[in-house]
Amino acid sequence: MNAIDNNKIQAEEISLGLLLDALFGEKDAPLVFHYDGQPVKPGYHITEVKAGQFSALDCGANPEAWTEIFIQLWDIDDGDRTHMPAGKFRAIVRKVSEHVQLDGSAKLTFEVSDGVRPMQLYCAAMPILRGGAVHVDLSPRPASCKPRDRWLAEETRKAAACCGPSAAGSGCCA
Repeated sequence: MNAIDNNKIQAEEISLGLLLDALFGEKDAPLVFHYDGQPVKPGYHITEVKAGQFSALDCGANPEAWTEIFIQLWDIDDGDRTHMPAGKFRAIVRKVSEHVQLDGSAKLTFEVSDGVRPMQLYCAAMPILRGGAVHVDLSPRPASCKPRDRWLAEETRKAAACCGPSAAGSGCCA
């Protein structure tokens, strides 16, 4: 996927709630995250789960507010361990939720580092069960311009309304 295609990346993002729901029936399946074209090492572990509430002013002077969940993955080899089972991942998040309020619909961001390279931010796609393991693709989280993103979303909505199946004969799709 081209990192310049912000709309495609944003469309693939899932929330913490969607991720946990997708993992529900797969408690014993290994959970394998993929980033930068590689799977995480079997010894990876979660070093931190944190929730943030943000208030900001975007580049168009529009106030913005959102909640975000950060899950920090340390991508290391740790002896002869296997990839973490999906049930263990869910249990870790459940344990965190006993102490930290986690909004299941919040934006989900993964912070990943191998302990050498700087930590990088990723968004998660919907998990896929393949070969007896649950695979989650992580895509780099690009910078974006919220006013531009809103404008593009509105233009897309207008085009769909004008050129959709019910409007095909309306003459607005020249």
